[in-house]
This record gives sequence, C-alpha cells and structure tokens, in this order.
Amino acid sequence: MKAAVLLAAVLALPLTAGIAEAAPPAPVFTGGQAQPVFDPADVVREDVWVTAPVDSDHDGADDLVHAQVVRPRATQQGLKVPVVYQASPYYAGGNDVANHNVDVELSAPGFARGPEGPRVAAHGVGPATPINWRYQDYFTARGFAVVYGESLGTGLSTGCPTTGDVNETIGARSVVDWLNGRTAAKDANGVAAKADWTTGKTGMMGVSYNGTLPNAVASTGVEGLETIVPIAAISSWYEYYRHDGAVVAAGGFQGEDADVLAEYVYTRADRQVCRPVIDGLTRDQDRVTGDYTPFWDVRNYRNDVGKVRASVLAVHGLNDWNVKTEQVATWYEALKARGVEHKIWLHQAGHADPYSLRRDVWLATLNRWMSHYLYGIDNGIQNEPRATIQREDKSWVDEADWPAPGTADVRVYPWPGGRAKGTIDTRNPVPGTAAAETLADDSAKTIEQLAGLASSGNRLLYATPAAKQSVRLSGTARADLALAFDRPAANVSLILLDRAPDGTSHVITRGWTDPQNRTSPARTEPITPGQTYRIGVDLMPKDYVLAAGHRLEVLVASSDHDYTLRPKPGAGLALDLTKTSITLPVTGGKPALRAAFG
Repeated sequence: MKAAVLLAAVLALPLTAGIAEAAPPAPVFTGGQAQPVFDPADVVREDVWVTAPVDSDHDGADDLVHAQVVRPRATQQGLKVPVVYQASPYYAGGNDVANHNVDVELSAPGFARGPEGPRVAAHGVGPATPINWRYQDYFTARGFAVVYGESLGTGLSTGCPTTGDVNETIGARSVVDWLNGRTAAKDANGVAAKADWTTGKTGMMGVSYNGTLPNAVASTGVEGLETIVPIAAISSWYEYYRHDGAVVAAGGFQGEDADVLAEYVYTRADRQVCRPVIDGLTRDQDRVTGDYTPFWDVRNYRNDVGKVRASVLAVHGLNDWNVKTEQVATWYEALKARGVEHKIWLHQAGHADPYSLRRDVWLATLNRWMSHYLYGIDNGIQNEPRATIQREDKSWVDEADWPAPGTADVRVYPWPGGRAKGTIDTRNPVPGTAAAETLADDSAKTIEQLAGLASSGNRLLYATPAAKQSVRLSGTARADLALAFDRPAANVSLILLDRAPDGTSHVITRGWTDPQNRTSPARTEPITPGQTYRIGVDLMPKDYVLAAGHRLEVLVASSDHDYTLRPKPGAGLALDLTKTSITLPVTGGKPALRAAFG
C-alpha cells in the first residue's frame, strides 16, 4: 500500500521536477567587447505608451510617448539587459512644409521691415518603414536591448512637437524613467507594461535630431542614463537657426526655422490639435531681430551642463555645415570643465555617422564604450586618448584631447589692398591712420564666387605668403573688426580660406554677426551710419592643417548668400585696418605660425 502511494506521488510530480532549469544565455565579453552570442532575429518586439508628466497639447491629460522595445528573447527567461535608446521625431516620416523666404530686408530699431513674402517650396518625405536601425542587430546580438521612442507629436505619440524645448526633453526622458520603474506605461490593450527585463542602465545615441535628444535628456541629470553618444548633434538651438544676433540658416536649409521643423515632424494622427502650439513657435522665434530670447534660452542645453552625469562620446564632422561645429565644441568644452567623462571623434565628412566612414574601428569603439558604461566591463576605454581625428588625407590620429594640446591663440593683421588682395602680417598691425577699406553688399553672390574674383567691390580679401611648412589650426578663430556702416542694418560675414598654389580656394571656416548685437546676442542696439564700431566675429571651430605652399586668406563680406538673410544689394561697409585683427588657434603657437609664414 505504501509503495502504491509513493508511486502515485511520484507520477503527480511535474516532469521537470528534480531537473535544473536551463539558465538563459548570458552576454560574453572578449577583449573588452560584447560578443555576438544572441540571434538578432530571435527577439521580442513590443509597443508601449509611456506616460510623460507634461501636457504639451493642452488636452488636460499627460502626454504619451510611443516606444518600441526590441530585446533578446533570453530576457523572457530571466536575463536582464541594459538598453541602447534612440529617441526621434522622424520614425513616421515628414510633411511637405515651405521654408521662410530669406530675400528680405534687415530690421533696425525705428525702421519697419516689410512683409516677408511667399515662402520657398520644400518637400517632405513619406512615412518611414517599421522602426529599425542599422545598429539594432549589432546590439541585440551582443546582449543589449534597443528601444525606439517617438517624440511628442510624432507618429503614435500624443503631445505636440516644439523643436527642442523642455516638453520635448521631458517626453524623451520619460522612457528612461520607465526603464527604471519611475513612470507607468501601457501596451496597445491598455494593460500595464513593466520594464522588468532591463537593468535600467541606458545609453542614448543617434545622429542629428536623434543625437540632439541625448544631449537634452542628459542635461536633466536623469538617473539611469549612464552614457550618451550624440552624433552631429545640437547643444543650443539658437546657434542652429541664429548666430550672434543674425538669422542664419542650417547649411542646405535656407529659410528653415523652429516652426518649419515642428511642422515637418508633426505626424500624429490628429492634424489640428497642435496648430496653436506651432503658430506660437512662429510668433516667438523672432526672425526679425535675431535676438537671443527666453524662447531660445529654454532650448539651450548648455545652461544645464552642470547636471550631466552621463559619460559622453561626441562625434561630429569637421565639414558639417548643417549642425555646425560650434555645437559640439562648446558642449564638449563645458563637459570637460565639469569633469564629465568624455571622448570625441572628429571626421572630415559633413553631417554623417562614422559607421559609413570607418565602420570596423567605429563599431569596436562603440562596443567597448557601451560595454564599459552599461555592463561595467573594465576595458580601460575611459583612460585612452580622448580625441580621434581624421586628417585631410583621410588618415586617422588619436590625441590626448581636443583642441590639440599645445595650441595657443596668435593674432595676425590684415594690411591694405583688400579689394584685390591685401596681405596678412603675422607680427605687426597697420600703423598710423590709414584710410578705411570699403565694400558694398551683394547678397546675390556666393562666398565662393567672391573668393574667385581677382578684384571686387563686394568683398575684402587678405592673404599670407605661401606657407613654408604646414601649420595646424585647432579650435576657434575670431575676428576683431573696426567697421562703419552707411545704413542702420547690415550683415557681417567673415570667412577663412585655403588658397592652393593653382589659385583654387577652399572654405576652411566662416562666421557671422549682426552688428546691432555687438555687445550681446540678446540685445539689439541702434547703429549710427558713419560711426565706427568694434565688431567681433567668432568663426566655427575647426581642426585644419594648411599644407606647405598654400596661403591662408581672410575674406570680409556683408551677406553670405547661403547662410544669412539676403537684403537688396548696396549696404556699404568700411573697415578700419588700424584697429582690426584676426586671432588664430595655432598648434604650436607663435613659433609654429612664424615658421610657416615668417
């Protein structure tokens, strides 16, 4: 009888009793890098709507951020993984939106500017394919989850797009909060969704707008965001659409502005609820004075750089004229000053991802970076040279940091003859009271056209001798100009050129200012025609090697056809060379500059 009872009890046990459950596969690290041990096709994909504590569409309810999770199936067996998170306003495509007309007169106190005129046609793109990313399989195969978050007002998210302001930041941050159990989410059926499959450790990365959102979220100091990889990213929206009081275009997008971009990404199903919000952007962005206002201040992530706790691997193209290099240079310098762990990649392409430039080395770097900061692997990447730079010949160098150590500011001086070509003296300013050199604005001519003319009344041009040896610029050049104007408003543009022995020229860098903002980007001050003013122009930061035999040239113009507003031709500028200088960031300082030019 006892044997029968015992047999019945055994038969009643589950078939797995006494057999240890197989442990889920675990990540493997070799040489400090996560290895591809998971099948990237064997993943769990789920959609959730995360509650964001903001009501940007003013409907009386918290906004909801649509997020899509892609995680290794082993997370269904108890494996907990960190997250690589890309927030974006672009997953649902974009709308046809017209850019602002830039052929307009400039504004001055007491002088009303006429109507802007018709907008310039622009074209959007259709809806994107289901959310994917070139990095998705790479990361999921190595034991990371990938999460996509749609920005407020885009795709399946609610709320309204507001081009970089605090609402947008809160929306993107809410996904990090959900991954760390601090906010709620629901699935498509309204069932609570918990991120119990993750460690909570999150790294954000992306290109352009998708790289800007990591800067924004990091500036909140949110816990759980361990690292960011901003590529071609904005750190202050003012400098994307303005510069030192001037209305300035993102390269290739003349006439775009905060309202245009918001309209472009406004792809949520309800096409009317955000109309008042976008109209408010048009009203408040101020394309008339170009001043730095509270509208722009809340879109300046550098204000909160002291809150950043995430490490930063910043990537930027030295020839990116869309998101210009000051965006990364100013952000990077502020991070360094506050002791944030940092590294930078600078390449010779434009608005690009290094995946397409140096794929294998980039992926190895990215892998080690994420493995260290998200998995805690002691691979030493944080102790390696902090700067990786691609040179003009497409070779790569690793250096201690950037700008290059040993770089110092050196002042040089333009001498008379600028209508044809004056000289640049590397030692001596113009003495005495030499007559001013004059130019008349012609916004129809591009800088490249002006640089190619042997003589012109529309620009002033100054050149060094041919370099006896190469010389490197690393950082930010600045012009200190003494200028008078024959009218109360004018653009001021300054360009640094490389002139090859065959006479062709190449733009190294450029900068712009509104002389009415000569004391502050936030304040317009009247100009009295005929009075000389001290006008400073900061050029876009650069790392550039001028080759032996080439000349360094400085071109002074009023309007820059491809970047500034374009008033009718005729504004007159007079440059007093006795009070004018150019400051160059020269690696090796004065000795290096004088060895090159004498």
